[in-house]
Amino acid sequence: MKTLWAPWRMEYILSEKDKECLFCVRHKENNDRDNLILHRSEHVYVIMNKYPYNNGHLMVVPYFHTSSFDGLPDTALSELMKITKYSVECLRKALNPEGFNIGINFGEVAGAGIEEHMHIHIVPRWAGDASFMTVLGEVRVIPEHILETYDKLHPVFNALENLR
Repeated sequence: MKTLWAPWRMEYILSEKDKECLFCVRHKENNDRDNLILHRSEHVYVIMNKYPYNNGHLMVVPYFHTSSFDGLPDTALSELMKITKYSVECLRKALNPEGFNIGINFGEVAGAGIEEHMHIHIVPRWAGDASFMTVLGEVRVIPEHILETYDKLHPVFNALENLR
């Protein structure tokens, strides 16, 4: 038997699960680093995925609670795409990925982990990041602690924001 240690998972396993929508609660708290929030704009915010597919896995989330595009005004839809583009620029500058997976999952059958509140996933990719561990071992390796990645991204988001 092979053992894979992931002690950070215990925090999630033992933590009290939110009864409210995670995306509606986190942006109201005044602790962006703990909540992994990198950027706020008028209609959307950018948050790191706490259980990422890859280092730098971001989500662009509208403040408005909806499971699809329904109810989002055109200004929020436009900002959703502009901030997605801005997030890709920040990831390129901070982490130098070779590609990206960007997508939206509507509904549980489509893979939505939080189906009640729509969001856009941005996953940076590098050649070989899904190496033999994923293929043979059905295990994903995240090589850097999430707060180290946050500390790399946060100043880039602020620097690019100040240039606009």
